[in-house]
Amino acid sequence: AALLDGHVVPSEVLPVVIIGNGPSGICLSYLLSGYTPYLAPGGIHPNSFLLRKLEERPELSLLDQDLGYLCEGLEGRSSNPVAVLFDSLLLPDGDFGSDCPSPLQWRHEPGRAIPHLVLGKGLPGGAWHAMEDSMLTLSLANWMELPGLKLKDWIREKRRNLRNDRATPAEIASYYQHYVTAMGLQSRFAPETLVTSLRRVPCGGAAGGSPRTVWEVQGVRGSDGQGAEGEPFSVRARSVVLATGTQDVPARLGAEGEDLPFVAHSFLELEAAMASGQVGEGSAPVLVVGAGLTAADAVLVAHHFNIPVYHAFRRAVGDPGLIFNQLPKVLYPEYHKVHQMMTQQQFQPQDGPETPAGTLGDSCGFTGSYPGYLSFPRHRVAAFRPDRKCVLEGEGGRQTVLQVSLVLVLIGSHPSLSFLPHGGRHLGVDAEEPISCRRNPVDVDPFTHESLREPGLYALGPLVGENFVRFLKGGALAVASDLAARRAGAGCAVDGEHASTGSLDTFNTCTNNN
Repeated sequence: AALLDGHVVPSEVLPVVIIGNGPSGICLSYLLSGYTPYLAPGGIHPNSFLLRKLEERPELSLLDQDLGYLCEGLEGRSSNPVAVLFDSLLLPDGDFGSDCPSPLQWRHEPGRAIPHLVLGKGLPGGAWHAMEDSMLTLSLANWMELPGLKLKDWIREKRRNLRNDRATPAEIASYYQHYVTAMGLQSRFAPETLVTSLRRVPCGGAAGGSPRTVWEVQGVRGSDGQGAEGEPFSVRARSVVLATGTQDVPARLGAEGEDLPFVAHSFLELEAAMASGQVGEGSAPVLVVGAGLTAADAVLVAHHFNIPVYHAFRRAVGDPGLIFNQLPKVLYPEYHKVHQMMTQQQFQPQDGPETPAGTLGDSCGFTGSYPGYLSFPRHRVAAFRPDRKCVLEGEGGRQTVLQVSLVLVLIGSHPSLSFLPHGGRHLGVDAEEPISCRRNPVDVDPFTHESLREPGLYALGPLVGENFVRFLKGGALAVASDLAARRAGAGCAVDGEHASTGSLDTFNTCTNNN
C-alpha cells in the first residue's frame, strides 16, 4: 500500500518531504501550497527603510525577493536574519506588545505550489499536544499564530477568553490542528508516521555521467510513535526539511546518581508527584535545576501550592544570557516574579568547606518576601545520593548538601535525530557534539536554511536555535524561497514533478513500498 491513498509509481521522486508536523512544518506547508505574501497596496511599516526596499519591487512576492538585501540593517531577538525580517513584517513592533497591522497581503496562487509531504509522529501541532494544559504559554497569543488565521479570532469563535492575551498549550495545539484543515493542507499531512531512516541513494545519471542522488525516507505508518507495529513505507525526495523540534530527549546533567528514582526530567513528573502526595506543603523541598522557562514554570507551580523549593542554576542572576533578562517585564509579570525570587532570596553559604542547607524558616534565607523559596546561583549538581540528598557545588568548590523530596532537572532537551547516522551530529556547528538548540544547532545558510554539510537538506525551528513560534516562521520563508528559486531555475516540472498542480494524487505517485 502507498503511504497515503493514491497510485504507486515507484520511479518518481517527491520534490519535498518535511519531517515534523509542528508549527515549523505547518508554516512551511502553507507557503509551499501556493499561499504567497506580497506588499499590500498602501501597506505601511514603522521601519521606513525596510518599507522603501519593499516598495522598489511591489509586484514581486516576498518569496521572489532578495532576502539578504531585505534583512540588511534589521535587528531583533533572533540570531537568524530571515526570522527577524518575517517577524517584523508579520508583527510590526511586536517587541512592544503592539498589534500593528501587517503590511503583507496574502494571495493563494495554486500554480506556485510545490508538491510536498509532511510526516509527523502524532497529530499536526507536534509537541504542543503533549504539553501541560494548565500552564499559560510564554508568548502572547498573536505571537503563536500562523499566517492567514488569527488565533484570537479562532479562540473567540470557540467562546473562550484569553488570559492576559495568552492561550494554554491545549488551545494552541487545537489551533494548529484546525489550521491545517482550514487552510486545506490536510492532504499533505501523514500523521502517526515515525521516520526511522534518512539517507542518500543513487537515482540515475546526470550530465557528464556523474551519478545523481536523492533522499530516501523510510519509516513506519500507523505506529504508536515508538516504532511498534504499523506499516513500513519508503519515499524518495529531492529535498528534505528537518522540522522535528527538540522535545524528544530531555537533557541530562551527567551527574552521579542522576538515575535515582527521585530525580525527574520533565515538568509532568512534578504534577504526578503532587497528585500522589510525594511532594506537598509539608514535604522536604523540591529541587529545581535550570534557569529556563520550563524551570521557571516548575518554580511558579510549586510556589503556588506552597511546596518549598530550592532552585539551582549555573548562571549569575544578572547574566544577560539569562532568558529572564531578555523578556519585557510588562508583558511577562510572572517570569519577572521568578527572576525577583532568584535575585532577592539567594543562598548565603556559611563558613566551612561543606554547608548543610537548612530547612524552611531558618537562617539560610528560606523566609522573606517569598517564603519557601531559595535560589543557588552559580551552582552545579555534583551528585545525587540514595538518601534523597543532593550535593551542590558553588564557586571555589564549596559544597552544599540539600535534603529534598524530588529533583526536577529541567535544563532543556535534545532532538531525536536517530534516523540519521550518529544522530545527525555531522550537521551541527560542532560536528563532535549532539545537536542542541542552544549549544549546537544545525549549521545552515542563514538565508536559505540549507545545511552547510548536506546539500538538499534543510532545517527549521529549534534545530537552528529558534524556540519561539514567532521566529520559526522566518525559517519556513527562507526554505520556501530557496525551493521556489530552484524550481524556477530548473523549469516548472522536472524528473516527474507535476509542480503546477500540487495535488496529493500527483505526488503520491512518488511513494514507494518496502
